[in-house]
Order: sequence, then structure tokens, then C-alpha cells
Amino acid sequence: MKLGVNIDHIATVRQARGGVEPSPFLAALQAQAGGADGITVHLREDRRHIQDHDVTDVQKVIRITLNLEMSLNPGIVKIALKVSPEKVCLVPEKRRELTTEGGLDVCANEKLLKRLMPEFHRRKIEVSLFIDPSKKQIRAAGRVHADTIEIHTGAYANASGARQRREWMRIKRAAKLATQLGLQVNAGHGLNYENVDKIAAIPEIRELNIGHAIVSRALFVGLKTAVREMKQAMRGR
Repeated sequence: MKLGVNIDHIATVRQARGGVEPSPFLAALQAQAGGADGITVHLREDRRHIQDHDVTDVQKVIRITLNLEMSLNPGIVKIALKVSPEKVCLVPEKRRELTTEGGLDVCANEKLLKRLMPEFHRRKIEVSLFIDPSKKQIRAAGRVHADTIEIHTGAYANASGARQRREWMRIKRAAKLATQLGLQVNAGHGLNYENVDKIAAIPEIRELNIGHAIVSRALFVGLKTAVREMKQAMRGR
């Protein structure tokens, strides 16, 4: 089970003052030292946290995988194709949302995705689609020739008791279907040190992408330690 660490909220703190501290690329190095398998940054259309130069700055200094979260906005697509990170994760994006509120509607964007996919693949960029644990969306991801799906775990993370158990079963079934269709399965959103172990126990899931919980923990113990602790939590320790 791999861990991708999202460092967006390091940039959120920096943007609050409009200065240069804290530095996302230094955060990426600390996460790498803590055992992260990849670094995720979300270049939003409104540039609320990660800036264009952050993407290239991080790409230059890390030895692990760079995963660029992005919308289907043509300007953002152009930047991604120029930067050529190892991975991109295509997500829906609303200007007023605090965080990503749901999965990408692959069915509604099927024609566009079929056109874009070869452009990414020509540059050897692995393409992941951030989607809800829906059979319809997973099958559509297969039709557009995505490499990977990232299952949106927000509903699971926000639930408790029997409802959380139902959401976990949805994710488990979705992961199994995606694997049968030849898709790699990742997961993320809302996962923290208390709820991550059950998702990490699903055998079809290969990677988790987690940001807010790790950055929050890092305020008290440092980013390197926070990443190490998350990897331990993923193993049920």
C-alpha cells in the first residue's frame, strides 16, 4: 500500500500572508523523508493555494512520484502537458467549494476524456480519474482508457456506525469491479489516522492520497513524523 501526501495546505498557510513561507517544496522533501511514496499537488483554476511555480519546484527536488490533481479546464490541461508529471488525477472543480465535493462525472465527460487520454499517454503520463464508488462511473473510466481510478472516500469518512459500514462495502465492491476491468485502484478524501486502516485493508486498493489530516498532525509533531505515523496507521498499528 503506497501513500501519496497532498501538500496543498502548506501552500494555503503561505497564501494567507502572500509571502514565501512555508515552502511547499521543502514540505515535499520532508514528506519524502518520512516515507511518502508520492507527492500530490492540486493546481486549482483560482490558484487558491498551489501556484504554477510550485508544481515545477516540487518536481525538481523530489525523487518520488509527482501526482498533479487538476480539472479539465483547457488552461490547466495545457500546463499539465507541458510539465509532464508522472501522474495526473482528473477531478471536478467548483470555484466556491472548500474542498472537492464529489467524484468526476466520467459519463458526462466521456467524449472529452477520450480525446484527452492519448495526449497524456503520448507523454507517458499515468491518468487517474477521481470518481465516486459507482459501477456506472467505473465502467465509463474503463471505456475512456484511464489507467487508474481514485475512489472518493468522503462519504465513508463523514459517516459512522452502520452507515460507514455500508459506505465501506460500496468502496470494496467498486475496487473489485475496477480491478476486474484492468484499472489500478487508489483512494482518498477525508481519510485520517482513525479511519484509514479499514480502507487500507481492501486488497484491491494500491495507493491512498491523504493531505489535510497529515498536515494537521504535522503542526504538532512535524511533517516527517506525521507521514510516518500515517503509514503506521495504514498498517493498522
